[in-house]
Amino acid sequence: MPRAVTFRFTLALALTALSLPSLMAEAADLVLYSSRKAHLIEPLVEAYEAKTGLDIAFTTDKAAPLIARLEAEGEHTPADMLITVDAGNLWSAARKGVLSPVDSPVLEKNVPEHLQDPENRWFGLSLRARTIVYNTDQVDPAKLSTYGALGDPAWKGKLLLRTSKKVYNQSLVAALIAEHGEEKAEEIVRSWVANLAAPPFSSDTKVIEAVEAGVGAMGVVNTYYFGRYMAKNPDAPLAIFWPNQESTGVHVNVSGAGVVRHAPHRKAAVAFLEWLSSPEAQNMFADANKEYPVNPAVDPSTEVAAWGDFTADPVNVAVFGEKQADAIQLMDRAGYK
Repeated sequence: MPRAVTFRFTLALALTALSLPSLMAEAADLVLYSSRKAHLIEPLVEAYEAKTGLDIAFTTDKAAPLIARLEAEGEHTPADMLITVDAGNLWSAARKGVLSPVDSPVLEKNVPEHLQDPENRWFGLSLRARTIVYNTDQVDPAKLSTYGALGDPAWKGKLLLRTSKKVYNQSLVAALIAEHGEEKAEEIVRSWVANLAAPPFSSDTKVIEAVEAGVGAMGVVNTYYFGRYMAKNPDAPLAIFWPNQESTGVHVNVSGAGVVRHAPHRKAAVAFLEWLSSPEAQNMFADANKEYPVNPAVDPSTEVAAWGDFTADPVNVAVFGEKQADAIQLMDRAGYK
């Protein structure tokens, strides 16, 4: 069967009794909306279809359009599950009422409490750290310490960042607010801006490329971008540093999923979500994107484990959504574009 489904609504369809969403729901045993790329979802879908005999349809798009679609479709949605990246996006979906709580001992066992919604509307499924990448020819890692210290005068003209418009950086700044309060967090962000070697980049990959090229000496990126880059450029003079090991720990975030409020196949969706958190599926979910499993009983891939152990920030990742609006306003005030 086709591995991707897209929906196109027209006035004619809207006026018919047999709407496209209802046809979609009837055509599959489980329907997924995913902001994770198709090549990351397809192996999981195929494995679960082989295991259960279910027919699963999925469509991919960015998080915001998918959440807006769920809002618009309401009780007529064909979707059973939303899979997306960043706790800020998951929090937004829950706040807009498109996800419903799931009471599952399996999920409670497999997903640590701080990596799930306090009201059980979504659960983390893979973990990524937003950490420091540095040029080994230019930086002595002994001189690195915390996210805040990237604003020290010693690093003036050496720091590189991705745009503040990306939710990953909004979540990082939200974490700073949760840790330090707004005043101190704004001071830190202003110090970052003062130390920039170049205007913020559009992607983590471009940050890494610029660090390797010597445009700046270090940058802040998600670990899986570093893993992808080094797989293609194994001789690049780059390494990652785990900050805040003497205090809060490394800022971590999740990709995750929740069951749609009006899911036509709720029981099947809950079962699939539980399976995604299981040892059987966790490496498949995480390893394909060079992420960490959330299930503490599952080890990361050899490649990811080679980056070394670190202490992660134990704050509940829902905070990143709760403080997202404050973070965006703070970055704007601080001149972080």
